Amino acid sequence: MTLFDPGPPVDSSAPPAPRRATARVGAAAGAATVLALVAACTGTPNSAESEPQPSAAGLEVFYGQKLSFGSCAGYGTTPGQEKLYVAPFECARLKVPLDYRNPKGRTIQVAVLRLPAQGDPGQRIGSLVLNPGGPGGSGLAQATSFSAAHAKSPLLQRFDVVGFDPRGVGSSTPAISCFTDAERDRGEDRTTLLASSGEWSEEDTRRLAERCAKGSGGADILAAVGTRNTARDMDVLRSALGDEKLTYAGQSYGTRLGAVYAEMFGENVRALVLDGVTDPTLENPQRRLTQQAGFQQNFEKLAATCAAGKDCPLGTDPARATEAFQKLVRPLIDKPVPAGKGRTLNFNQATGGVTAGLYYPEAWPTLIKGLAQLKQGDGAQILKVGEVFGGRDPSGVWDNFLEANLAINCNDEVRRTPEEEARLRADIARTSPFVATGRNVEGVSRDACESWPGEPSLGIPYAQDVEGLPDTLIISVTGDPATPYAAGKVLADEIGGTVLTVEGARHTVAQERVSPCVDAAFTAYLIEVKVPAEDRHCRL
Repeated sequence: MTLFDPGPPVDSSAPPAPRRATARVGAAAGAATVLALVAACTGTPNSAESEPQPSAAGLEVFYGQKLSFGSCAGYGTTPGQEKLYVAPFECARLKVPLDYRNPKGRTIQVAVLRLPAQGDPGQRIGSLVLNPGGPGGSGLAQATSFSAAHAKSPLLQRFDVVGFDPRGVGSSTPAISCFTDAERDRGEDRTTLLASSGEWSEEDTRRLAERCAKGSGGADILAAVGTRNTARDMDVLRSALGDEKLTYAGQSYGTRLGAVYAEMFGENVRALVLDGVTDPTLENPQRRLTQQAGFQQNFEKLAATCAAGKDCPLGTDPARATEAFQKLVRPLIDKPVPAGKGRTLNFNQATGGVTAGLYYPEAWPTLIKGLAQLKQGDGAQILKVGEVFGGRDPSGVWDNFLEANLAINCNDEVRRTPEEEARLRADIARTSPFVATGRNVEGVSRDACESWPGEPSLGIPYAQDVEGLPDTLIISVTGDPATPYAAGKVLADEIGGTVLTVEGARHTVAQERVSPCVDAAFTAYLIEVKVPAEDRHCRL
């Protein structure tokens, strides 16, 4: 799934209620859930560079643990997940240190779900560990989705399919919690939308951090959920699964996690598939702008598709579609429209819902229908698209994807000054005008991570000049709106990977099993660790 940029919260002073977590499949994670809706209706110096890497000494108790798999009862964090997490899936909890520099200190638990290999035990290769993206997507939910999509694939015969909820996410404990379900339903959490409307202050960022700490188990939790710690957890998981080497498939943000793991634990890699790559050399502003350029491009493709049909709510001239869309959504900043069941749709929810639908062309008919309804004053369809992406279960329970997304990004990214934030949002408005508020951002823009405890720990660039890895498979889609195609070549040059070019306009492709060409290369690589030819292309 893509990496959303923190935007301003609204009522930061209200105390958070205990969270009920939920089910989602991850922006690859979130975008895949949007497809479910369609089917139903769709560098700057950084502390990581100087931080001492913990050695295995003192971690024996964690590396030596054996997972006790059993029933997944109690692992579901929403009614939807509870229905998914049943036999033959089995679950366990992995104990890891909160701070790897202090292995005798506080511990936390990482939730793990497994589908045992379905074939001849003598042909079993090991575990295939998955990450769906986000950050903040549920690996447990992804393992169930992957298993359904690949039900007839030899991968399920040769591998245990394993998903885990990264620290702070979903079923892992403690999980990041900042907002109540009711607050989310009212649209009062705007921490993950680009070009968000509204003003905020330094006090707002402080209150945001305080409420997240209160709901999540303390400020030390908020400061410990970065990608490098998750990579360390993944190496402990590898050992606890009994695998000498890791076989891993990550998509979207999961490519960042996989690349960082390769940098830190390259000697422990058997096979690595990275699908929908985030550029390891770009800091937050540059990466956000490349993403927004992609979303604007897909918005214009959506507009052309719409204009070719009948009664397009964006008009018959695609060149004026952004203007038409702005006329629909800018009034929602001050006056939200009804969205069914006593709820409303505001500007942030409208632009967020449309952005979510832009991940896959399959979702565009749903968006066009929703925009037609919005033109008539009904925001229900656009609200639903955004909320499916954001992790709202049909029961009304939200998962913690958006909150975990904020927390992990705050741990990873260098934080921006108010001046830098205002400049970024102005640049976004120029790059991606369909999400622009049309209002002055000077003096009212702040980085939501400004008051977050701890220091960023990823380090940009990361995964530089990694040597000694086995052949790795990198999958890049030419028209991917969230993780641009060129990023795949950048990462391949750093870790020695082979790029499989996929011609199309969607975000990630391998784990969903939507392309026979990609599926053949994906399967052959994972089983044989054999990369395709450098000039291999697939078409969607």
